[in-house]
Amino acid sequence: MEIAALVSGGVDSSVTVHLLKEQGYNPTIFYIKIGMEDEHGYIDCPAEDDMVIVEWLAKKYGCRYEMVSLHEEYWENVVSYTIENVKRGLTPNPDMMCNKLIKFGFFEHYWGKDYDKISTGHYATTTEQDGKLYLSTAKDKVKDQTYFLGQITQQQLSKIMFPIGIYDKSDVRRIATEANLISAQRKDSQGICFLGKVHYNDFIKRYLGEKKGKIVDFETGKVLGEHDGFWFHTIGQRRGIKLSGGPWFVVKKDVDENVIYVSNGYDPETQYGKVVNLKGLNFISGDPWGDLSEPRDLTFKIRHTPDFTKGTIEKIGDIYRIRSEEKIQGIAAGQYGVLYDTESQLCFGSGEII
Repeated sequence: MEIAALVSGGVDSSVTVHLLKEQGYNPTIFYIKIGMEDEHGYIDCPAEDDMVIVEWLAKKYGCRYEMVSLHEEYWENVVSYTIENVKRGLTPNPDMMCNKLIKFGFFEHYWGKDYDKISTGHYATTTEQDGKLYLSTAKDKVKDQTYFLGQITQQQLSKIMFPIGIYDKSDVRRIATEANLISAQRKDSQGICFLGKVHYNDFIKRYLGEKKGKIVDFETGKVLGEHDGFWFHTIGQRRGIKLSGGPWFVVKKDVDENVIYVSNGYDPETQYGKVVNLKGLNFISGDPWGDLSEPRDLTFKIRHTPDFTKGTIEKIGDIYRIRSEEKIQGIAAGQYGVLYDTESQLCFGSGEII
């Protein structure tokens, strides 16, 4: 079997190569270059260290290695999507779009089509049940990354391998150490995939600029201060509001008037909700419920977190409505609600929060 292994230079994807070799495969290693660069010459290159590690890995295991660029595709699809959604007052999910459109989209179109499988370092698994292939959660529930895979298709899933999904993170580190991989103790990458070392607010400022607006107390209507643009803030945000007497949480945004509304206290009621409305639902392995005129039980997530929330789902017109059993914090339009079975094992798919 011919396998294309997507390797980033981190410990997780490095260990996938080790595991594939142990299983008797000889994968071709691919490093996808998507670093920030646009017509303004805005560049960040966190890739150099990554590429050194990936080349070393290829030599160690005797694998063919290719560095491929999907920079233009990334800019046109993922980065532009991020900027446009922020401009509209939404909270985008570029990592989810990267998986759907870049790693399992354009990469497959250009190179992956020549391989039987595509291997990645995601913490996820697949499960066959009732004749269907499902995306399913990883053994390590803290590291589980199925949330970021909630927009992939059945065709994409059928070609993906997740070698580390059956391991805890501690086991992955141990395997890397025992195999003398130079990425064994490398820190996990944090933040949005395409920014590298560029600060998120610097990136947003570059493309949307600054525009002073009011910060208003949601309960009293009192003007508390100024912000530099609603696009620097998201629902549920606590840090970066720069008001005394906090903590303060962003609970609402008025995009037309460039106003952000905040609530005070460690647990303000206004930052919680129990209803999540979704549009454009993507079912990875087909609709598991069919008729949703009556609510069905499920578990779900509205952000990448180890915790699943219990609730029910029903369909009202074109909208899927989740009613949560418990109050959930920071329901942000533009983010994704990802749906799971009642056991929180099978990932059914996702839809955009409206």
